[in-house]
Amino acid sequence: MLARVALAAFLASAPVAHTRVVAANPVDNTPHVLDGIVNAITVVGRTVVVGGSFSEVSDASRRTVHARANLFAYDLNTGRILPGFAPNVGGTVHALEPGDGGTVYVGGDFWGVNHRAPRALAQLRLTDGATVAGFAPRIGGGMVSSLARQGARLYAGGDFVSPRTALARLDAATGALDPTFTVTPGKSLSSRVKVYAMALSRDRLAVDGSFTTLDGKSRPQVGLIDVSGRTAKVAPWRTGAYARTCDEAFPSYVRGIDFSPDGRYFAVVTTGGTKSGMCDTTARFETYAKGSAVKPTWVNHTGGDSLYSVAVTGAAVYVGGHQRWLDNPKGRDSAGPGAVARPGIGAIHPRTGKALSWNPGRERGIGVKAFYTHSRGLLVGSDTTRLGREYHARIGMFPLL
Repeated sequence: MLARVALAAFLASAPVAHTRVVAANPVDNTPHVLDGIVNAITVVGRTVVVGGSFSEVSDASRRTVHARANLFAYDLNTGRILPGFAPNVGGTVHALEPGDGGTVYVGGDFWGVNHRAPRALAQLRLTDGATVAGFAPRIGGGMVSSLARQGARLYAGGDFVSPRTALARLDAATGALDPTFTVTPGKSLSSRVKVYAMALSRDRLAVDGSFTTLDGKSRPQVGLIDVSGRTAKVAPWRTGAYARTCDEAFPSYVRGIDFSPDGRYFAVVTTGGTKSGMCDTTARFETYAKGSAVKPTWVNHTGGDSLYSVAVTGAAVYVGGHQRWLDNPKGRDSAGPGAVARPGIGAIHPRTGKALSWNPGRERGIGVKAFYTHSRGLLVGSDTTRLGREYHARIGMFPLL
């Protein structure tokens, strides 16, 4: 067991660059989520907020159990579960984003919070879990699966149908629709248009999902939106890498997406089955490449196992799912030539695209559904109880030593 890392120096921050790979031994003071799955993590000041589908959490010692309806928070320095933050979220939480004044935005597939509206998207106070007065988004007809914030702008993605289809920019204070953002995903590969994941850099919003067009322009499953001006527009970047089909069970197979800290490149992870191409892969793309046929800088294959989450720190591209291997382009639900074992979690070199030696191990289950990079480590959320060969139920953190 790793001696408790001194976390008092943790400060509030957005995900930041790391100069080295995190340690493979998790810190000891994180709480445990005792059932269900963790889908989202964020940090507000010194408070970690955790969302998903669960009903009970415990402290690190497992001596005290707290009832929590799909959302809870704990102190980053001590691991202490916040007693006053116990909102009743009536459904699954899929996305979290820090708000101002000790608040957090919560997105998901829920009918309300504390037995009241709003649905799918809310802003809550961390002091008592109450909804913030004045924030009144009008999300309807579906869920919110991803959130990203830039100053006064809050981006929401999902499979909702109002106030826009699957993608909207809202006023971060009021939740009102921003009429200057009209980029619309279309021509879905599935029955509903859905934005699965988003990532935001200084001037680009990356989106992936079931769409094949953005504003009528061909953007199969992945696209970039230029958000540098008052009016957003589809960026002159297109890849055909995800135009090919995978297994019939996965008509749309892109999942996690994340920018490098400097915004110059981003990584995409996928599910899809044992076919070749971009199924069950991690790929790096250059943000400012132009043209109608941008190719990935590199591709790393699992050989037939799904990846759901990715976090890019500059020192590594962390990937999570229920994979058994990386560096496995010849594998077909098997370890092909050159494959390296990386059960459930792994790290890839940002330049070479090859697996790094970092190999903490994780009980595979469904997979990692949430990463959050912080100045002192990497937070991980999943559906299993073993992380770094220790008991860390559904939430854990690898420190940056």
